[in-house]
Amino acid sequence: MAGRAPRPPQRNSGRSGPRGRFAVVAGRFNEDIVKRLVAGALRALSAAGLAEDAIEVHWVPGSFELPQAAQHLARTGRYAAIVCVGCVIKGQTPHFDFVAGQAAAGIQRVALDTGVPATFGVITALTEEQALDRSGGEVGNRGEEAANAALEMAAFVQNPRRHGKKA
Repeated sequence: MAGRAPRPPQRNSGRSGPRGRFAVVAGRFNEDIVKRLVAGALRALSAAGLAEDAIEVHWVPGSFELPQAAQHLARTGRYAAIVCVGCVIKGQTPHFDFVAGQAAAGIQRVALDTGVPATFGVITALTEEQALDRSGGEVGNRGEEAANAALEMAAFVQNPRRHGKKA
């Protein structure tokens, strides 16, 4: 998808967001770009009113390892949601396709299998320039977008009635 993600809904209640702890799991491969994604995720979580001690950042070797780490954290029952961030840049081999696809499928499986929202903030880019554009450049910050999705999904899981609309 090109462009920025949809804006999260405005929080108009007296509470600033969902209850609980949030984890950010970050892949170290392409670390300079991923640090920008982590910063974006932390900004979004903080802007939602989460206290600093309610957010943990966990680093893993790369995007391929994100699902295993997210699953381990989700199974602890300690987190309202898990934000997964990483960066996979296409090279000259099909390695990119395997890593990106497995990371996406694995992160989705974590959410479906555990019921804990796990969001996909992994940049899949053809070039480093595209990755920079998606980590705080012209196209936004995928880490921030994934954190906003995690906040929204955690609120949904905690109170699904509040998010339904009458026909």
